[in-house]
Amino acid sequence: MHSTEPFSLVTPDGQTLAATRYWVDAQQPKAVVVIAGATAVTQQFYRRFAESLAARGMVALSFDYRGVGGSAPKSLVGYKMDYLDWARVDLATVIRAVARPDLPLLMVGHSYGGHALGLLPPQCQVDGLYTFGTGAGWHGWMPALERLRVRAMWGFIGPILTAWKGYLPFKLLGMGEDLPLDVYRQWRRWCQFPRYFFDDPLIQAQLEGFARVTTPIVAANSIDDAWAVPRSRDAFMAGYTRATVESRDLVPADYGLRNIGHMGYFRAESRQIWEHVHAWADARIAAFTPTSSTP
Repeated sequence: MHSTEPFSLVTPDGQTLAATRYWVDAQQPKAVVVIAGATAVTQQFYRRFAESLAARGMVALSFDYRGVGGSAPKSLVGYKMDYLDWARVDLATVIRAVARPDLPLLMVGHSYGGHALGLLPPQCQVDGLYTFGTGAGWHGWMPALERLRVRAMWGFIGPILTAWKGYLPFKLLGMGEDLPLDVYRQWRRWCQFPRYFFDDPLIQAQLEGFARVTTPIVAANSIDDAWAVPRSRDAFMAGYTRATVESRDLVPADYGLRNIGHMGYFRAESRQIWEHVHAWADARIAAFTPTSSTP
């Protein structure tokens, strides 16, 4: 029987994060898996996937980044934050809280979640990352129609809406959770570069962690993911210069699906895709050697 436990964590800079733990009662866990979600997506979106991990004998953890979902303040107006802190502070806080020396610690990412590994502090080590839909965000990688939509969003719609509201009202557009103004500004800036923030001269010192990553990575992108087509993924993943990156191109028809897109990886009808993650996790568990101390 599945058990679900909502809980909260406080980051070193005083932010309270909403999180959820999933596991199976009376079963010794085989691994801990942290789900690092996408921008403007709450942890509830990953519930069924987390339950599938629990059913396979793993403890799954989901959480909301600061400023989003259960970790958002009452109002985003005037709320200050750094987009990179979702990884280097929020995700790091979760990892430190749940890491165990006797179990492998794995990450499953979605979009931003695949960026996050390289932003973690050196003390936060994981034993593997499997990420879906991670890409460089540049409109030039996208199909023509999506390119037009994205350019309209960054060049026209976004500036008007943020000037009006004081934050990015994504809910109004049916595109996900509302986002803090600082996230919008940084996201918009980085999406102008073919290699995303790797091409931003202002933050190079903050990206040094990518060169430290030696964690094995699997990066899976659907061929119909307009936001992160496989070539966009490859442009970003080149930033993990020392990691072994296995790229997987998913074809919706291979899984009996008409489409996957950027959000379909974690929907209930995509359970067949999750079997790849389960098999990967089993392999990482088999390769794990317990240590004497936590990260």
